[in-house]
Amino acid sequence: MNAALALRGRLAPSPTGYAHLGNAWAFLLAWLAARSAAGQVVLRIEDIDPQRSRPEYTAALIEDLTWLGLDWDLGPDKPEDAASDAMGPFEQSRRGDHYAAAIAQLERAGLTYPCFCTRKELRSLAGAPHVDDAGAPYPGTCRNLTPTQREAQLVAGRRPCLRLSCPDGLINFTDMVLGPQSYTLADCGGDFALRRSDGVVAYQLAVAVDDALMGINQVVRGRDILISTPRQIALLRLLGYGAPAYAHVPLLLDAEGQRLAKRHQSLALRSLRQMGADPRRITGLLGSLAGCNPGGRAASPAELLPHFSLLRLPAEDIRIEDEALRALVA
Repeated sequence: MNAALALRGRLAPSPTGYAHLGNAWAFLLAWLAARSAAGQVVLRIEDIDPQRSRPEYTAALIEDLTWLGLDWDLGPDKPEDAASDAMGPFEQSRRGDHYAAAIAQLERAGLTYPCFCTRKELRSLAGAPHVDDAGAPYPGTCRNLTPTQREAQLVAGRRPCLRLSCPDGLINFTDMVLGPQSYTLADCGGDFALRRSDGVVAYQLAVAVDDALMGINQVVRGRDILISTPRQIALLRLLGYGAPAYAHVPLLLDAEGQRLAKRHQSLALRSLRQMGADPRRITGLLGSLAGCNPGGRAASPAELLPHFSLLRLPAEDIRIEDEALRALVA
């Protein structure tokens, strides 16, 4: 395979807490999808939010992923070489120049506008129908403010965020798990933020820019991020890039049907390690849920590769019973 066309996936954890079993599921599937196609894996630390990200969580993430048996070719912990120098740095907190250049490009094209709506005003939209995790659609309140009106807001001391003036039309893509998808950006919440009022770059822009500049051509992540994908595809097109192939995998649920999250502290990989869990039992259980470890035996990620296929994943979320969780530390 031509090196320029080689598959390249990524693990993109946010260091806002310790990784839990639901994170491990998504990371394992992303790793398997790349490695089963002889592809590369990039580790990118999505620490763009300075209020929530902590360096100790970054260190813990790298340690926990390694403990699980996952590896990567490029990342913040790897020695610098020509490839890493061209694509890095691999922490979003150090990539501000790339984001500023992308925003400037969109501004020059007349595709952005300042939005002075406060958080309180946006929360008042809570009665409107929500779009999954995107919240209530933004109604375009500030989209057509005149220069005089914008100046008045600035004089009043209101700091704007920067929004994308979303183009019309359908965003179509074929998800490798969910099949054909078609959305308008209005379906996904309307004009979305590129930069917050405090100057922090928004998730959608950072992820789209990073995927483009790091040569990511396969993105495997949870189904809860599906609503972000049309927005990121739109940004990539506006910036002149192609979009990766996407696979949105089912989420893991606890016995009560709640999505595994950081509140499940007992399921943090760190906690499981402290309780004496064997990482091969964890990846073996996750592999059985993914259809690539039918016997449910303890298995390393590498041992799951021969049987892995995204086509074996169910479209529905997966509930893990307490008995299976207890067996991890038995």
